Amino acid sequence: MTTTFERLCVILVKDYKLDPESLTPDAMLESLGIDSLGAAELFFNAEDVFGVTFPPEQVPLLTLGDVVRYIDALLAEQPGGKPKATPAEPAAQQAR
Repeated sequence: MTTTFERLCVILVKDYKLDPESLTPDAMLESLGIDSLGAAELFFNAEDVFGVTFPPEQVPLLTLGDVVRYIDALLAEQPGGKPKATPAEPAAQQAR
């Protein structure tokens, strides 16, 4: 299974021509050359790839890790986005 971070990195390498070696969760968007306009474009592309909608209000996302956590939170809010069971609680036990 591909992680949110890996999928985001594909966007950054393909659309922004960034070096994959520079992409870490701690990498600051600004240090990668992504300004506010570039971030808006990144979010637009991420909406298409992940099937989420970024709200119109500005959310302070400074690092790639921030963006990944935000996308994961948006995915979790979608119907069916939350896991049906956790490793500690199998689905069979939830059905009882």
